[in-house]
Amino acid sequence: MDCFAVSIAKGMAVRKFYPKYALRTAFLFGLFQGFMPLIGYLAGISFAKTIAIIDHWIAFVLLGFIGAKMIIESVREKPDMTCNENQENTSNQDITTLFSWKTLFSLAIATSIDALATGLIFVPTPEWTVIAFCIIGIVSFLFSMFGMWIGATFGKRFRLNVEVIGGIILILIGTKILIEHLLCN
Repeated sequence: MDCFAVSIAKGMAVRKFYPKYALRTAFLFGLFQGFMPLIGYLAGISFAKTIAIIDHWIAFVLLGFIGAKMIIESVREKPDMTCNENQENTSNQDITTLFSWKTLFSLAIATSIDALATGLIFVPTPEWTVIAFCIIGIVSFLFSMFGMWIGATFGKRFRLNVEVIGGIILILIGTKILIEHLLCN
């Protein structure tokens, strides 16, 4: 669901469905959501216990940093951008930055870091690991693609500062992960 929320925010930011960027986003999110539990599983209980102690803090800091950066960049004045009905609100350079491999890679890690510990639930049933991790990756891929489409469709209809909304969503996801882990321990 974290991937889905971030994908919606990304789609809203560009207000147009770009298949190339949707595939890139969905690929990385699906790959990391499927791969992180595998790493957690392979690392074993001792390492997973260690990472479980700090995974929520890592996710909180990464998502908070990326969200704050999005908010700060969105409120900075952009002299070459105008907002009228006949022009796109997002320049090609902004789109390229928003969907750069570096940006998407950091978001994929941040939204999937807590999935490391999820691999532990498969330690007693190793026969299910491959199929479970593939399902997790495929579902995350599909939700991310759908989220990008929803965001782009919704973004076209509403004139909102979606970068601020996206930044707030990322900060809230990081805060949710942190609170969940703190309340459970």
